[in-house]
Amino acid sequence: MTSSPLPRILRRRGEPEFPTFLELFFDLVYIFMFSRLAAGLVGDLSARNAAQTAVLLLAAWWVWVLTAWLTDLFNPRLPLIQATVLVIMFGTLVMAIAIPRAFGTHGWLFVAAYFAIHLVRDSVLIPGTRVNRPIQARSIRVFFWFGVTVGPWVAGALVDGTARLVLWSIAVAVDLGSARIGWPTPRLGRTELASQIFTGAHLSERHRQIFIISLGELILTVGIGLAASDFEVSRVAACTIALANALLLFQMYFHRIRQLLAPDAVSTVERVRPGTATSYTHLVMVAGVVVISASDMLVIGRPFGAAPPGWIVAILGGPALFLLGSCLFDFVVTGRILWPRVLGLVVLGALGPAMPLLPPLAIMVVANLVLLLTLIVETVAPRSRLTSAPLPAR
Repeated sequence: MTSSPLPRILRRRGEPEFPTFLELFFDLVYIFMFSRLAAGLVGDLSARNAAQTAVLLLAAWWVWVLTAWLTDLFNPRLPLIQATVLVIMFGTLVMAIAIPRAFGTHGWLFVAAYFAIHLVRDSVLIPGTRVNRPIQARSIRVFFWFGVTVGPWVAGALVDGTARLVLWSIAVAVDLGSARIGWPTPRLGRTELASQIFTGAHLSERHRQIFIISLGELILTVGIGLAASDFEVSRVAACTIALANALLLFQMYFHRIRQLLAPDAVSTVERVRPGTATSYTHLVMVAGVVVISASDMLVIGRPFGAAPPGWIVAILGGPALFLLGSCLFDFVVTGRILWPRVLGLVVLGALGPAMPLLPPLAIMVVANLVLLLTLIVETVAPRSRLTSAPLPAR
């Protein structure tokens, strides 16, 4: 990695790359986070509220990504790193608590928790890597860019309405975008993401785990809906179809992962370092799951009757976002387009205009059928060979 001495705080070469129990424990707070985001969508399916929810999801996702990168590069078994992860977990919990009124009276609480997380992390990492200036420079660059975005974040908390949405949208876009270009910083330059900033197997597993966590939130939604249904036939049917949807998402995600990890594919996939692009594609998939959870709550509450346009967009849009994210992920890893899922996206879009004729429960069935047919096509069709040429870091 570098000729400078490696600080004790760093993960050593050859150490086990599987996630620790503390990292799995940290992920549990995101079940609560995703449920709060989905519940916020249920109350208001307007385009404005969807945009606000997207901003909050991006901020929450960025905390998760930086924590995953933290335990990827630094020694997660070191007590100092473990304590840092626990503090970040508490800050994330506070962010989730603030979400329902983050664009109201709790905007300051959301911003305070968001920046407290970053201050705690960087106050540990910057001094902890002082004997290795190249590695320390990475944390300084990240800290510099959070200093850039603190202005719009704080300014947004001090205003209301559209002004807050615009300022926070700019702030979170800069947070994520600066990472994509390596956090260019005066006098320090930028971090080369093609360098060994990521160890590979560990971060790949972390992304798989956060997707499982998002599915856990779907199961929670189904369980709560079934418990409150009084076993009314229509609502039990809605819960059953929602559970089938979660199973389909699970199978579609891991069906492709198993293909990518097959013996004839591993040599190619291992040449791709999981970086920002991998995180962004999982963000799209998880966003799809959050939207699906919101639509599940709506349909379980009222399976029949006319479906408002917002409901139709949510019921079909959630699976569409998942398919889009999985297509982008596959392209990042293999450089190829997963055509069955692209076709599934097209079919969902084409079916949209006809959906007002159906009740919400039937629309959910249609969405599930599209996912099921997509999975069947992928399963029975001959598996395409992955590219053999080395792929660039993404």
